[in-house]
Amino acid sequence: MAVGLQMVFSSYGWSDVSDAQVWDEELRLARLAADLGFDVLWSVEHHFNDYSFCPDNLQLMAYLAAVCPDVDLGTAAVILPWHDPLRVAEQVSVLDLLSRGRLRLGIGRGLARREFEAFRGTMGESRERFDEAAAMIMEALRTGFMEGAGPFYPQPRTEIRPRPTRSFEGRLYAVASSDDSVVAAAQLNARMVMFADRPWPMRMPAIQKHRDLVREIHGREADPPLLADFCVCTSSMDGAEAKARQYMGKFVESNFYHYELLGPHFSTVKGYDAYAQKIAMAREIGMDGIVSAFMEAAVWGTPDRILKKLEERRALVGDFELATSFRFGGTPFDVAESGLRLYAKEVMPVVHSWSRAARQP
Repeated sequence: MAVGLQMVFSSYGWSDVSDAQVWDEELRLARLAADLGFDVLWSVEHHFNDYSFCPDNLQLMAYLAAVCPDVDLGTAAVILPWHDPLRVAEQVSVLDLLSRGRLRLGIGRGLARREFEAFRGTMGESRERFDEAAAMIMEALRTGFMEGAGPFYPQPRTEIRPRPTRSFEGRLYAVASSDDSVVAAAQLNARMVMFADRPWPMRMPAIQKHRDLVREIHGREADPPLLADFCVCTSSMDGAEAKARQYMGKFVESNFYHYELLGPHFSTVKGYDAYAQKIAMAREIGMDGIVSAFMEAAVWGTPDRILKKLEERRALVGDFELATSFRFGGTPFDVAESGLRLYAKEVMPVVHSWSRAARQP
């Protein structure tokens, strides 16, 4: 059960923090996490907005590969419809070479209309573009050559240099927040990536569907999913719930703003109709209810409370990997750092022990 740090690069809700300061602090926390024994450094890809601004997580990971030589590196995720698949395959090959096989490649198809429009694309093509590009990229990383005859990326046979030399089996991850993304992840034999944004019993049908499909398509058991968590870790429960509600509430607000989750377009855009259900629920229970549901899924409070919630999740989901964010929703840098240090000291060793216990004969 690997424990990772998820970097978000957000300044939403802050008017006095520069982009440069956000990046400086996120990188400082990443180096600290590597020193404290986190297994993976993960980063999102987002563009143009204070919701999150890491426009090239492969470039970021090339930097971290050098300054953090003893930790794995993960993209959560490279949004394929916004990239040329040939360039992605080249960049991944370079990064895996520089990191000596430490890359965990996460891919996704994107959700924010504002980002698609800025890239002069349409959300309605994202499913087909993702499926076509993902198959081409993985074949190129497997064989060293890319070619394609699809409608979006017709590609003459081209050799990838530097040549890829390591298998990505077990190192491929795919964001799966909708039913068709669950199917796509299973077809690629990728680990599911799911975000802690709703109670975990609601996630189980999708998790089980992925497991069933991997078994049916590939004849093997699915690898444990990656659960992208949001954490406020405190030394006592005094004021912990208020802090968690403040920061998680602000993050939920930013999430609804960035993705326009109360807008009507999800019910009409091809491949995104599954989000209409989430929107209907949001309208029914209101923002306070959504924040409460978010807090039920995420972890907050003392290490003991966090471990109890993770144990409950493990009993429901089974084994999983973690990508934990400590800076979101306007969380002050010092609060994020103290939470990260406490989590590394008291939560992470116990989670690692679960893996060791599971490996015992």
